[in-house]
Amino acid sequence: MNKFSKSTLWFLGSAVAVYLVIQILVSTEILSQFWNTIIRLGAVMAIVSIGLNLIYGFNGQFSLGQWGFYAIGAYAAADVTYRWSVNNSADGVVVLALATTLSGVAILWLHKRLSKVRGLDPLSAFTLYLTSTILLSVLAVRVGVAITPAVTSVLSMLPAAISMQIVFILAVIFSAILAAEISYLFGLPILSLGSDYFGIATLGFTIIVKILLDNSDTLLGFVEMKGARGMVGIPKVTSLFWVFIFLVMVVTFIRNLLRSSYGRAIISVREDEIAAKAMGIDIAEYKIVAFVIGSFLAGLAGALYAHINGFLHPDTFNFIKSFDPMIIVVFGGLGSITGTIFAAFAWALILEGVLRLFLPQGFETWRFVVYPLLLIITMLLRPAGIFGNYEIPFLRQVLPKIRQPKPVEAEKAVEVKS
Repeated sequence: MNKFSKSTLWFLGSAVAVYLVIQILVSTEILSQFWNTIIRLGAVMAIVSIGLNLIYGFNGQFSLGQWGFYAIGAYAAADVTYRWSVNNSADGVVVLALATTLSGVAILWLHKRLSKVRGLDPLSAFTLYLTSTILLSVLAVRVGVAITPAVTSVLSMLPAAISMQIVFILAVIFSAILAAEISYLFGLPILSLGSDYFGIATLGFTIIVKILLDNSDTLLGFVEMKGARGMVGIPKVTSLFWVFIFLVMVVTFIRNLLRSSYGRAIISVREDEIAAKAMGIDIAEYKIVAFVIGSFLAGLAGALYAHINGFLHPDTFNFIKSFDPMIIVVFGGLGSITGTIFAAFAWALILEGVLRLFLPQGFETWRFVVYPLLLIITMLLRPAGIFGNYEIPFLRQVLPKIRQPKPVEAEKAVEVKS
């Protein structure tokens, strides 16, 4: 039986200890609900920024689309839980689960078949993927309408608190999958672009998502989202426990991914695409893998964010805010998960907490001046970010020890040479 390493035990023990301390402080009201919300926002920003760090810091793809996938996850999950809590209907979770499952199966099946076709250009492949996804989504809606009453009755048999938690978890997971599938479709035609052009294209995607959210009640038909007026009535079910669990799971997943052969291939693309290609690594394949996983984490973070304050507005997801994860990643250190987590919590505690509370009344917006100044000073004094490439022992890549030849083997080697 494999034993946990000391670094793993220290990480898990420290994480549980931090959670217990914060939970006790909140339960005893030493920490107010305001600071409870700030801490949860910090954890959410850590998740979305870790996803961007995978895309930009480890894979080398300059992306400004993380906020768009964050918005997709937020609104998709909010719509599911809203329909359950207000309409007492499971149609949202049923349709979303069916649509993402069928589309995911279709994407995997087409990827396996189209990878064997030589000379297929990205736009043609994108058309095939998009057509199949749209057709299966329409099928999911029709099938979902038929089976929704049965699913609703089953969930209604459970206590209200338990059924709400089940719907919430399903909404978070399938909203993240939805964001990942959209990122796969979006990434097919644009990942072949250079880094700067890729960044501009992803910024355009964020703007498109924001415009669609402004008109979600009229153009998309989701009346409950209320378009530019903002969506209200979202259940506030993102507790400290859930953000803690998801953050630990994300950190562990990224750590294991980067230590795997996939992770080493992802990093090799950042270091030198030509050398990676010469070693037989499929550059396009690993770019899309990093992009999809990073977008999945953005959708996951967005789904958690939607259920913190119980309110969503499209202005929260405008292109100016899309720079927040990028600033956090650069501030903490490109390629440093430890730095990203630290910078995300510092962003929440200082920008949204300390500066909002302690600046004189009427000067709250000056926090947006203080924050860039701190960033400029950091870039001048420490261009690699606060943590640079440093990682805590749990996240640090441990290289195997160099095997020293035994005395007998050394003597044999000398005899062979002589």
